Amino acid sequence: MLSPTAIRRWSWTHKWSSLICTVFMLLLCLTGLPLIFHHEIGHLLGTEVEAPAMPDSTPRASLDTVIAAAKAVHPERMVQFVSQAEDDDKVWFVTLTHTPDPTEDFKSVAVDARTAKVLSDIPTNQGFMNLMFRLHVDLFAGLPGKLFLGFMGLLLLVAIVTGVVLYAPFMRKLRFGDVRRDRSTRVKWLDLHNLLGIVTLVWALVVGATGMINTWADLMIKYWQYDQLSTLLAPYKGKPVIAMAERGPLQQAVDVARAHAPGTKLSFIAFPGTAFSSPHHNTVFVRGAEPLTSRLLQPILVDAHSGQITAAPQLPWYLTALLVSQPLHFGDYGGMPMKILWALLDIATIIVLGSGLYLWLRRKAPAQAAQPAAASTALPANATASLAAHPERAA
Repeated sequence: MLSPTAIRRWSWTHKWSSLICTVFMLLLCLTGLPLIFHHEIGHLLGTEVEAPAMPDSTPRASLDTVIAAAKAVHPERMVQFVSQAEDDDKVWFVTLTHTPDPTEDFKSVAVDARTAKVLSDIPTNQGFMNLMFRLHVDLFAGLPGKLFLGFMGLLLLVAIVTGVVLYAPFMRKLRFGDVRRDRSTRVKWLDLHNLLGIVTLVWALVVGATGMINTWADLMIKYWQYDQLSTLLAPYKGKPVIAMAERGPLQQAVDVARAHAPGTKLSFIAFPGTAFSSPHHNTVFVRGAEPLTSRLLQPILVDAHSGQITAAPQLPWYLTALLVSQPLHFGDYGGMPMKILWALLDIATIIVLGSGLYLWLRRKAPAQAAQPAAASTALPANATASLAAHPERAA
C-alpha cells in the first residue's frame, strides 16, 4: 500500500511526464496509423512498383546491367545502395545520390531484375506517405529530431510505469472496467481514460520501447563502424577509396557472398564509402529464409577490387535488437490481422492521449485538487504512440 506522500510523488511524476510528451505522442499516433498500412495505401495511390508477370524460370539480369540502367536515368549521381523487398525478388531498387555520405537528397530507381528495364523513377521526397513518414521519424529535423522523439518516448515509458503504480490505489473502490456513466462528463472520461490505458498497457510498452530504440539507429550504426568495422579494416588503413573504374563486377561480389552464406536471401548491397560499408568494400547484407530469421542481417564484406571476401562479422546485439524492433513497432510480423490489431490499439491510444489532455484542461481548482478524484486527473496517460523507425526503415 502506497503512503499518501508516495502517491503524491508518483502522481507528480506521472502528470508531468505525460503532459510533456502527450502532444508529440498524439502526432506520432496519427502519423503512425497510415504507416501501418503503407503497402496497401501505396497500392491505392499507385506508388507501389510491380514487375510484369513472367514465368518463374525467367533468368535474372546481371546486377551490373541493372545498375547501368539506373545510372542512365540519373547519370550525374552515384549509387549508394541496391536493395530488394523482402517479399519480392523481381525488382531491384537502386538508390542514387550526389555523395556517399548519408543524405536526404536521393533518387530511387526501380529496375526489373529479369529484363533490367526501368520500371519507375520513384519520387522519394513528396506525397502524403512521405509527409507522414518524415513527421513520424524525425519531424523533418534529421538526427536531432530523431533523438528528440526518442526522449519523448522515454517520457512515455515513465508515464506508463507511473500510471501502472497509481492504477491500483486510485481504482480500488471500482470494479475493473467500470465507467461511471451516471457521474459528470469529466468523471466518465477519467474512467474511460484509466480503462483504455490499462488495457493497452502491454502494447504501449512494446511500441514505445521499440520506437525509442529505432530513434537511435544512426548512432548505433556509427558506433558499430567505430567499434567493430574499424578493426576489420585495419589492413586498409591509409588506402584511398577504390575508384569506380577499379572496382570489379558487382554480380561477382554478390555470387561470392551468396556462396559463403548458402540458404540465405539477399537483402541489400552497400557500395564503397557509404554508411553501411567501408571505403574499400561492397558490403552484401543477406538475411535468413525463415520467418524468424528473415529480419536478421548478416554483413559480408567483399573487396571491391579483388572480389574476395574479407570478413563476415556477426552483427552485435544492439543492431540485432534494432532489426527486431523495427518490424515489431509497425506490426509487420503477422500479416494483415496483426496490422488491424495494431491499428485498433493505435486508435485506442489516441483516445487515451486525447482524454488525458481533456482531463488536464478540465482539472478542478487548487482547493479541490486535494480530493482523491482530482488527484487522478491525468491517470494513467500510459498511452503509447506508434513511433517509428522505418525504413527503412524508417518507420
